[in-house]
Amino acid sequence: MIVDLEGKTCVVTGAASGIGLGLAHKAAREGMNVVLADVEEAALDAAVAEVMALGAQAIGVRTDVTDASAVEALAVATFEKFGGAHLVFLNAGVFQAGVSWQRTEADWAWVMGVNFWGPLYGVRAFIPRLIEQGEPAHLVITSSMAGLMTVAYSGPYVVSKFAAASLAECVAHDLRAQGVEQVGVSCIVPGAVDTKIADSTRNRPDEPPSEAQAADHYFVADTLRTMTTTQGRHPDEAGDLVFEALRAGQFWITTSDTFDEILQPRFDAIHARELPCSAQFD
Repeated sequence: MIVDLEGKTCVVTGAASGIGLGLAHKAAREGMNVVLADVEEAALDAAVAEVMALGAQAIGVRTDVTDASAVEALAVATFEKFGGAHLVFLNAGVFQAGVSWQRTEADWAWVMGVNFWGPLYGVRAFIPRLIEQGEPAHLVITSSMAGLMTVAYSGPYVVSKFAAASLAECVAHDLRAQGVEQVGVSCIVPGAVDTKIADSTRNRPDEPPSEAQAADHYFVADTLRTMTTTQGRHPDEAGDLVFEALRAGQFWITTSDTFDEILQPRFDAIHARELPCSAQFD
């Protein structure tokens, strides 16, 4: 982790709301230049204004992370504007619940496109540039506690977040195996944060007829919405926790106060060759 962030450049995808906006706020308060990327143009413009009001130099780049060329364009815009990048948060994410065999191929494709292919495109666009620039840098992928624990009725989301978490590990191993010391990797596995994750379908480019009757998605989304709004941390608090963990050199970064007690039963069950219990996240 870079110790002195003043004047360095931070990139955040999914930056127009939730954890992404909290990270952008924190980067601005650290004196960083901030590149905000999001698919929601109006919300992105508002977020850029907020970050600039905190005194940061900032730009917004509308980015659909499911489009490799758009993520590449984000990297190009970052380096053209600020000459480099030092913290890259591949944070954009969406929620899709449902019984695994009942969700359509379109459901699976959408959530995997944002939650897995988005970070992978970010890795491909930014890691070579971070290596080439020869300065200390750090790339952070946002997964979820649902990327470490499984739960019923949320197969698409959970699978996508496991993929994101394992991608972060693999990238870290690849960098180490290739002797790249100046580029670090971490993975955020947040617990409950007050975000719009339960309302992700607002940004879905399609809305198949099947989804309108998908009770197995919407009752889980309602539960998630209640949990995040009543128990979730404020996104700015989450941003503070993430930067604190980065400075402490952590790979796994969480906003949960019960991280250990949530995970231990899973690892005990795996060790015993048993099916882990369905998780309860805080």
